[in-house]
Amino acid sequence: MCFSRHEFLLGSSDIKLGEIGGSPFYMSESQFEYWRHTQLIIDVVPGNGGMFSIERATGLRFLTRSRLFSDEESDQLVGFEPERGA
Repeated sequence: MCFSRHEFLLGSSDIKLGEIGGSPFYMSESQFEYWRHTQLIIDVVPGNGGMFSIERATGLRFLTRSRLFSDEESDQLVGFEPERGA
């Protein structure tokens, strides 16, 4: 889901994975542990998004795809630790 800056309060279990279009991208620590071996690809496509997301009124929605990292990519990520959100 996409929220306006400061509209979503970060908790101690939220971690920052990076940025999308200059906006921070967070995920809960438990989700990260599940997805940490996976590349997430987030696209914007026509359609309606979730009811509680800023995307709802735009006529666009997010589409998330994923794929497992190759062994070589996984080796490059050894030691990566995301930033804590709060």
